[in-house]
Amino acid sequence: MELVQSVDRTLTILEVLSDYSDGLGITEISDLVSLHKSTVHRLLSTLIYKGYVVREEETSKYKITFKLFELGSKKVHKLDLLKISRPYTKMLMESVNEVVHLIIREDTDIVYIDKVEANNTISMASRIGKRNPMYCTATGKAILAFLPEDEVLKVWNNSKIIKLTKNTNTDFILFKKELQTIKEKCYAIDDEENEIGVKCVGAPIFDMNGNVVAAISVTGPVTRITDDKIGFISKEVIQCTNLISKEMGYKLI
Repeated sequence: MELVQSVDRTLTILEVLSDYSDGLGITEISDLVSLHKSTVHRLLSTLIYKGYVVREEETSKYKITFKLFELGSKKVHKLDLLKISRPYTKMLMESVNEVVHLIIREDTDIVYIDKVEANNTISMASRIGKRNPMYCTATGKAILAFLPEDEVLKVWNNSKIIKLTKNTNTDFILFKKELQTIKEKCYAIDDEENEIGVKCVGAPIFDMNGNVVAAISVTGPVTRITDDKIGFISKEVIQCTNLISKEMGYKLI
């Protein structure tokens, strides 16, 4: 097995610090990992920069943060979400006979983590792992509608806001008004805003703490997802996300 020495040493330091909730001084760490203090200091500086370790000013002791826990929790959360959602996304697909996507947010994008195909002659060219901007997608807008205003502004400012199609909204004032409507209706529509010829209806999923953690969308060509079908599809999508949210521990009002 080929080991990268610096990585091995860094992980050893994290493992040692995890056993000491009150933290350790640099000499103590150096003794425990059998490394020179200058080497330990250099590795700790990188860990502090990346947010895995903090140094207390008063005691000069180093403590591990919750960042590793957060990373592990993301993995567990995604596995739980996939397992919980699959029966419901399959039922939704059978109800509307269109492809159903499960997405999560990552920074300013949405990421497809599951897809249930429908038996249609025209299929959607989506794939697991694909990313799209939040500001012009049904699921992205469904999530943003339930985020704090400062977080919405942050996503908008950090996104590359461009007109991907003639229907893409690039006006933040209009965007905020749309998010308010989405919040009231509990679903969002992407009407050829991200891709010409494709329409989506999306709704948010909440966890036990009431935080929006994911979203579901029904996607299809505009020839099939017509205006007269939006009422039925949105109702089915909301029912699906409500059931998943309930399984995640969210208490519906």
